[in-house]
Amino acid sequence: MADHYTYRVHWSAEDGEYVGTVAELPSVSWLAEDRMEAFIGIQRVAEEIVADMEASGETPPVAIADRHYSGKFQVRVPEEVHRRLAIRAAEQGVSLNALASSRLAGA
Repeated sequence: MADHYTYRVHWSAEDGEYVGTVAELPSVSWLAEDRMEAFIGIQRVAEEIVADMEASGETPPVAIADRHYSGKFQVRVPEEVHRRLAIRAAEQGVSLNALASSRLAGA
């Protein structure tokens, strides 16, 4: 299961090392001087945590990659923001949904 998790490795100027993280286990990290060591380290820790959770009868988090997404979510914005976005969408000849989707994809 942990091999499907979402791993990231980035440099930490504060720590002076690479930091490996896993999105499904946000409180877990691994420091290493080498980028690959950080990647391998965080994977090992995640595998150990998942094994411990399973051994104790807990359900580990489902990998983000294995989750189903509907493609829909609702965002609340102030009325004026909604109005400005509707105007921009009309000016560009696209739907508000297409404008928002395009902007989110570029973020």
